[in-house]
Amino acid sequence: MRGSGERPLNDVNFPTVAETAAVMGVSKMTVYRLVHSPELPAIWAGRSFRVPAQAVHDDLREQQSDPADRN
Repeated sequence: MRGSGERPLNDVNFPTVAETAAVMGVSKMTVYRLVHSPELPAIWAGRSFRVPAQAVHDDLREQQSDPADRN
């Protein structure tokens, strides 16, 4: 049985670093830096990182609520 916040795996979207960079409006290198820091979770899929789409949306929402925290 699933927990209250879990979704089926086929409902989870894992965009590439390039797709994540485009959505966030930053460079791919910035996404790699965020992935290697604890700020943005990611998984290693094949030969590349994939970032859970929900994590990207959460990060963008956090930036909008307090843009001074992000340098």
